[in-house]
Formats: sequence, C-alpha cells, structure tokens
Amino acid sequence: MLPSERLKGIEAFVAAADLGSFTAAANRLNLTISAISKSVARLETRLGCRLFERTTRKLTLTDAGSAFYATCVRVLAELADAEAVLAAHGSEPVGRLKIDVPVAFGRMRVMPLLLRFAERHPALRPEVGFTDRFVDILEERIDVAVRIGASQAWADGLGQRYLGTERLIFCAAPAYIERRGIPRDPDDLARFDCILYGRSDGSTAAWRFGEAGGVEHRTMSGRIILGSAEAQVEAVKAGFGIAQLATWLINEDLDRGTLVEVLPDCATDGLPLHLIWPKSRQLSPKVDALLELLGSELRID
Repeated sequence: MLPSERLKGIEAFVAAADLGSFTAAANRLNLTISAISKSVARLETRLGCRLFERTTRKLTLTDAGSAFYATCVRVLAELADAEAVLAAHGSEPVGRLKIDVPVAFGRMRVMPLLLRFAERHPALRPEVGFTDRFVDILEERIDVAVRIGASQAWADGLGQRYLGTERLIFCAAPAYIERRGIPRDPDDLARFDCILYGRSDGSTAAWRFGEAGGVEHRTMSGRIILGSAEAQVEAVKAGFGIAQLATWLINEDLDRGTLVEVLPDCATDGLPLHLIWPKSRQLSPKVDALLELLGSELRID
C-alpha cells in the first residue's frame, strides 16, 4: 500500500473520536456528515476491524479504535511538527517547547536560564517537567532533556552533549563541627551523624570516597534519610550532621561559610551531566536555540 493511502480517513477518524460524533467532525472539517461517515467506513474496511461502537447518541471507540487513535494522534502531531520546522527554519523560535529536567538541578541551575530564554522569545510556550525518574524522551515527545546520570547507550534517534561531571564533597555546618569535631578519615564517620539520600525504592545512595586506587563505594548508616538533595542541604545547614553533596548544590553556602568541607582528600567525581534531544527536532529553531544556550551555560567542572 502506498504511504499516501495509509493517511486516507485518518483526519476524519481523529476528529470523530475527539468530538464524539460524525456531525461535529463534519463541522470541524467543513465536510458533509456523509463524507465523514464514508471515510471512516472505508478506513475500517481497509483495517479489517471496527473502530467505533455506534449508537444513536454518540460514538465510542472500540479497544482497537483506542489503540489506533493514540497512534494516529502521534503521527499527525509529528507531521505538524515537521511542517513547522520547515516553515520556521531560520526564523524566530515559536510554539510549544517541552523540556524535562532533574528536580534540584533543574530548579537551581536550569530554571533561571529557561526564564531568560522565554523572555527573549515571547512566542514560545515552554512546558517544563521536573523529575528524577527515567523518562522515555521519544515516547513522551520531549524536545530537550537535562540528565544527570551514568552515561549509557541512548536510544537510536537521540542526540547527546556531555556538559561535565559533578564534584562530590563531604560537608557540615560550622556549629556541628564545633560540637562534634572533624572526622579524621572515612572509618571515623561511624562516630558522626550521616544525612543520606533515600531513593524511591527504599534504598539509600552509597557514599563515594576518592582514594589513590580510584573510588570506594560505602553504604552508610544514616541518622536522617531524605528523598531530596535540597532537603539534605537544609538538614546539614541546621546542624544535624554530615552529608556528601554535589558542589553545584552548595557552592553559595561554601562561599558564605554556612557550610564547610570535611575530609577534602576523599572528595571525588560524581555523575556526568548531559543534554539529550530527539535528532528529528534539532533542525527546529526553538530546539537549536535552547541547546545552544544550555550547552554554553550549564557546563560543570
């Protein structure tokens, strides 16, 4: 079957599914009710299954119709995106821009840049998601994602740009150090209160200790376990103990002296930072412009 044949009837089918009737679909598409009905009937014949349960009051999608509808909506959206890319190539960034960022890094480091970007391009409509979970960038139609995590073989069709690797240090509040002293070495941490990062599966993130032979990972016993890096910072500043944190998270506190580094010889590299995007969207002016901004402003050492 020719590709053009596969598209016949899809617009009428999607409109009828969206609106719940052939009459409303005909009004939207400026066609007759008969034309809509025949178009959907021909589509059902070609596919060999019913797409709608028909009653005198409304249309209801069958199970097969629901699955086909989801695919059709995605295909039509991708066609619209492709046309927009061609029409807008070399012009001002416009339209929806879906972005996904890590929770803490996104709020602290990415969001100020996105607000500046949106102010510079008022015709844009950014949609920003904040999540630390795995996100299927292609399935969820994300234009640009910022990812902190181990490098991996990304899916075909994705581009990536390495922006550096975070630095992990051990830190505490001056008041806590005055009260409890300074740990002499990693083994000495058993005498101190550890503030750990807790994952959603109930486990805690191991601490990484830099040493001559590389990096040692240790599972620590914690006084407080928190599922938020920003909450860890607040607990450390309040004098509840010692935590291992990324320098991008606490640089201002280190500069102000509200936090101080301990065990500096054990500091080590953490996780790498990447920009990820669908290669099919890279020619879009809005995606290209955002990648340029984030690529130059988000580099970490």
